[in-house]
Amino acid sequence: MAASVGDQVTPGNLVEIGTGEELGSGIHSTERGHVAVVSGSIVNNSGVISVDSTVPPLNSPKMGDVIIGEVNRLNEKTAELRVLHIETNEGGHRSVPALKLFADIYVSEIVDRFIPSAGDGMRKRDIVRARVINVEPMLKASTKGDPKLGVLYASCPVCGADLLDSDRKPDFNVECPRCDYSGFRALSNGFGHGFEIPSDSDIQSLNRPGERWSKEAESMLGHDGARPYLSPAADHRRGWTHEIPESAKRAPSPRGRGGRPQREMFPATCTLCGIDTKVPFKPTPGKPLRCRDCMEKVESGKATKEDLAKEREVMKRARSKAQKEHGVKLFVGGVSYDASEDDLREAFSVHGKLNDVHMALDRETKKPRGFAFITFADKKEAKAAIKAMNKSEFKGRKISVEESSSGGRSKSKRRTRR
Repeated sequence: MAASVGDQVTPGNLVEIGTGEELGSGIHSTERGHVAVVSGSIVNNSGVISVDSTVPPLNSPKMGDVIIGEVNRLNEKTAELRVLHIETNEGGHRSVPALKLFADIYVSEIVDRFIPSAGDGMRKRDIVRARVINVEPMLKASTKGDPKLGVLYASCPVCGADLLDSDRKPDFNVECPRCDYSGFRALSNGFGHGFEIPSDSDIQSLNRPGERWSKEAESMLGHDGARPYLSPAADHRRGWTHEIPESAKRAPSPRGRGGRPQREMFPATCTLCGIDTKVPFKPTPGKPLRCRDCMEKVESGKATKEDLAKEREVMKRARSKAQKEHGVKLFVGGVSYDASEDDLREAFSVHGKLNDVHMALDRETKKPRGFAFITFADKKEAKAAIKAMNKSEFKGRKISVEESSSGGRSKSKRRTRR
């Protein structure tokens, strides 16, 4: 039986459409009749029959939204927040989409003063109010710039009691009413007040924004990453200073502190706007290399066709210049394990001047891996070598020869070995 006005339907239910009535949203016409494509109730709006969907709009965080979250994990430089609620959302689902369920707060976005690690301003299970400052490719938030942002609730890591704000000792702005625990949190004016914040609340001043740390607090800052591998209770049991377990140790950085090694930065010029920048990899001539602003410009679709055309010309000139200075590198696959670099040099040198011959070796066994790179000084000679040597017999095996892309990977999508 077909559903009529006032009935509840789900996708696939037939809907009755009377003479002179029109199809509206949520209904599709098929060979077997008019079918509902969404769940909801049938309504008639001035002769237009449609489905009033009962599914509220998706509750996905947007730039500028204020969120409530729980500190789920502490890393060396970020606090991972599990989003519990979006305050600025006026309707829709109360739950948050799985892909936007976690937000990172970088250490510089926690409080208006220097802290070496995220664990110095927040702790696991703290409840925090933050503002969304980035949505793609990952959710990022900040607790700076507004006195309402910051930690709203924190429990004592020793006994579990609710912490209270305190002004008795500089840089120890929270204390436990039950035991002797005290510490620092990046507090919001709403700390301990719930959703409604009194107009005269000035709790955030206890964060001492812009001031130097007291000597007592400075000695307790987590310069080694604030022990993010510990739970709050374990953190207190071990004390402020302790030996880091072997399982939690990381490779030392070049600066001598524990933690992730510092990546080397290389000077470069943005191929889109031409300004000087730095990148954490060695630039390859002729490849796109953009500063942060230009990357966002391209990813958001704001880069014009003229901008991209100019960039292609810049890369083309750089590629041509690099070929003249450094030559053309060829990838040779399917090389016999019995062949040596001298064998390759002898075979390819008949086609032109060689700048370099490199046989890839296994790091541990030091045995050949079956491929090599040969650099010709001249592009025409390199092309002649490809034409003559590709799919030819060399040391009992058929080799493949083609121009190499950056990183030593072939430009071809598939490479066969026989």
